[in-house]
Amino acid sequence: MRRPTAPLAALLLLVAGCAPPRTGSLGPAPVAPPPTTAASATAAPTGTPATPATRAPGTDTPTGSPAPTTATSGGGPAGTLSVQLWFVRAGKLAPTRRTLPATVATSHLALTELATGPSPAERVDGLTTLVPAGTRVTRIDGGVATLAPPAGFDAGGAAAARVRRAQVVWTLTQFPTVRRVAFAEAGAATGRDDYADLLPPIVVTAPVTGDRVASPVTVTGTADVYEATVSVRVLDAAGREVGTAFTTASCGSGCRGAYRLVVRYRRAAAGAGVVEVFQVSARDGSRVDVVRVPVELTSTQ
Repeated sequence: MRRPTAPLAALLLLVAGCAPPRTGSLGPAPVAPPPTTAASATAAPTGTPATPATRAPGTDTPTGSPAPTTATSGGGPAGTLSVQLWFVRAGKLAPTRRTLPATVATSHLALTELATGPSPAERVDGLTTLVPAGTRVTRIDGGVATLAPPAGFDAGGAAAARVRRAQVVWTLTQFPTVRRVAFAEAGAATGRDDYADLLPPIVVTAPVTGDRVASPVTVTGTADVYEATVSVRVLDAAGREVGTAFTTASCGSGCRGAYRLVVRYRRAAAGAGVVEVFQVSARDGSRVDVVRVPVELTSTQ
């Protein structure tokens, strides 16, 4: 990749120095949008309180705080919450999303959904979960969520236990009040950086399996790929390529950066389709590290 000019490099260093801990080489963590005026206290908090407080078990609201009257989420109707879940595909972390009734117990909600596991369509797409039912948060204090894992939580060997913990950490740290997770009262807290090696070269955060999309489609995620170049194509129900685009992530070739691009598709009938994200092999030009996201296409005919 080309080296940035001196002024640009200085600006980048300044921005990096001001960035919150959950951004950087792993890409930005998802954060709920600000609440509407009617939702002064929401189930997905947008920041930490001015004074430290211990949270009630499974909630991201300080003990004694008033219950929210409503909640909003990105693209969802009032009274709902959009939660990102990190499942597993081929031994690596893979995100999806749920839009659910709003609650102050966001951590409990997220862990319950992790244990419930993928939808039938997501299972067909290769997603699975290792998180068992009964995993719960006992408190959230100082940015650390402390868990009470059920018996046998670390069963299945060290590798499986580590992936299970990574699912929990990457899911809970989407909430602004949680930056790290401790799996026992006296245990050391871990964060996203501790499980960065469990990310595949390309992560797609949007769209997710089953989304209904229209042209142009916005595709987002993170990647650690050659020269930071991320390619996307849209396939119709017959597997025909109806749209293609590429972009560069904010970092690449040995570091992970965020990407966002918009791809238009044409001559597609309404129905099943696939958004395919990949990098082009520098050796032979083939598509490698492919992530296929089954979606429902809106007609452009």
